Amino acid sequence: MTVSLTLLVCAVVLTSVGGILIHTRSLTRVLVGVIVCGNGVNLFVLATTGRAGVPPLLYPGVAHARVTDPLPQAIVLTAVVITLATTAFVLAMAYRSSQLTGSDFVQDDVEDRRVVLRAEIAAERAELRELHRDEGPSAWRDERREQRHRIRAERAFQARARDAPGDLWDDILGADPRPPATPERQENDPR
Repeated sequence: MTVSLTLLVCAVVLTSVGGILIHTRSLTRVLVGVIVCGNGVNLFVLATTGRAGVPPLLYPGVAHARVTDPLPQAIVLTAVVITLATTAFVLAMAYRSSQLTGSDFVQDDVEDRRVVLRAEIAAERAELRELHRDEGPSAWRDERREQRHRIRAERAFQARARDAPGDLWDDILGADPRPPATPERQENDPR
């Protein structure tokens, strides 16, 4: 079995680029990443077939060693259908996200940040207790105070995250000012 180096390099490049795109926050890039990664995986599967041979039709006079294996081709055909379905799903998600938020950017989940913060705080408190076990609680009072300040800052960030409209442009520069209200015309006004 011989494998084309060019085919393998293309498969590696497509799969790695697709993987990188899938890990971004923009759903449009995730969509492109799913398509590119699917094509890279298909190239990997096709690279396993080896050298091209005669069609896999078993009729008299055909040497079985020269027949191409049809299984990788069937797997690639199935993978194409699965990639199409996944593409349709991600496209529907991106469309719905743009309808709801006006953007296809995926925001951080505030609850996940809270869970991580609680775990970090519990681990730090356990370390402080272990470090200052013999000295008593008064020894680590300052460090505990710093910890409380960090918790308050994180909670303030989370409150701002809930109130943020999600538009980065407006968050940085502020929303555009509304145009001044124009006075309504009177019915007898000649203007």
